[in-house]
Amino acid sequence: MGEYLGERAVVLGGGMAGLLTARVLSERYRAVVIIERDTIVGVTGTRRGVPQAHHAHALLARGQQILEDLFPGLQAELTADGIPSGDLSGSLRWYFNGKRLQQKNSGLLSVSATRPELEEHVRARVLALPNVEVRERTVIQSLVATGDHTRITGVRVTGDDAEPETIFADLLVDATGRGSRSSVWLEELGYERPAEEKIKIDLAYTSRLFELDTDPFGDDLAINPVASPANPRGAFFVNLPGNVALLSQTGLLGDHPPRDAEGFLAFAKTLEAPEIYQAVRTAKPISEITSFKVPASVRRRFDKLRRFPEGMLVIGDGVCAFNPVYGQGMTVAAMEADQLGRHLDDGGVRPLRFFKEISPIIDVPWDISAGGDLAFPGVEGPRPLKVKMGNAYMAKLHSAATVDGRFTEAFFRAAGLVDPPTALMRPSLVVGVLRTARRVKTATPIAPTATIGQAPPASDDLAA
Repeated sequence: MGEYLGERAVVLGGGMAGLLTARVLSERYRAVVIIERDTIVGVTGTRRGVPQAHHAHALLARGQQILEDLFPGLQAELTADGIPSGDLSGSLRWYFNGKRLQQKNSGLLSVSATRPELEEHVRARVLALPNVEVRERTVIQSLVATGDHTRITGVRVTGDDAEPETIFADLLVDATGRGSRSSVWLEELGYERPAEEKIKIDLAYTSRLFELDTDPFGDDLAINPVASPANPRGAFFVNLPGNVALLSQTGLLGDHPPRDAEGFLAFAKTLEAPEIYQAVRTAKPISEITSFKVPASVRRRFDKLRRFPEGMLVIGDGVCAFNPVYGQGMTVAAMEADQLGRHLDDGGVRPLRFFKEISPIIDVPWDISAGGDLAFPGVEGPRPLKVKMGNAYMAKLHSAATVDGRFTEAFFRAAGLVDPPTALMRPSLVVGVLRTARRVKTATPIAPTATIGQAPPASDDLAA
């Protein structure tokens, strides 16, 4: 660019949201500084600041497209590094309501990378930019503002055995994630906290790596039984290189997967994809069992504030932290970073306007995840007619997708945030869904529901 918007931008947080934000800002500010409390340079495994990195991750199709735009050739790098990829609805085996969906290629890429692998590649690209630097092992103490608190001018930090210092900035972006302190900082500066919308889910992931002695995958990248009201236990069973698989089991509303080996396998036996238990019961465990808990999905309504200090933005999970089973977090952060670039090019930093611009980006995945969670009777929250009708229709769509892959494709194009949800309501598709679901219901006997603590029936319907 010929002209910069300012001399220095500071990004708080060196995770995926922070890295993508730094990439966008690097074209618009003379220098970009990433502040990160962990050691991240050269790190190839999990790190303290990303406890969820031990578990299965998903980059939805729209997120993959944006990453390729920001980092041309990234996908080729991942492939060259041995990371497999395939089609989101054609190369992954999905189970909904205990039934396997018909697979059909959608043209949407799914990358079977672990979170540390993906972050390592993105971080290397960002830190290779000549005007980006990272301050590792650096703790944020407080924001620095003008005397009237109308503008943020920097951040006060301290590091390993270092004296506290102020890093001044023309723009400061909080990308610190679920634990963001922006609401507290606002209140300390005399501003109103953003209102919060919460969906309490009491979710836990519990994961372990296995060296397999059988091949349950065939040509598939993963086997994913999705939790349902009939069986609120789900899993992501990911095919990794070297005959290794990662099993991340999920449980809602306090029904958490155990962390002992026997309990972990017993939980796997209740999943509505019997081939998972059959594979791991004789496999060799090659990692410890790790857990990660998420009490609630939280959306902070910065878009509804009337006042906000100049020179500061919030992005990523600090604005909206989703139920991670839907795999939306990294993709929404990428979409927000993409919008940030357009926002800056259209007149510089205007915080309240930016929050209103990203609100529609958040609306769709929030409706998907919140609506899906409210299908579980134990999840508290209002269920307006829109949610009830949406969940009823999705149940029919998933039923139709068990016999016709075009419905699987349509669903994942919307779930991948490539097509709008309205694409699922096209009259021709709705008619096809209703007709096919009625035919499936008439033709297929209802399989017994798996009782928690018992294996689901190994019927042809489940294993097909």
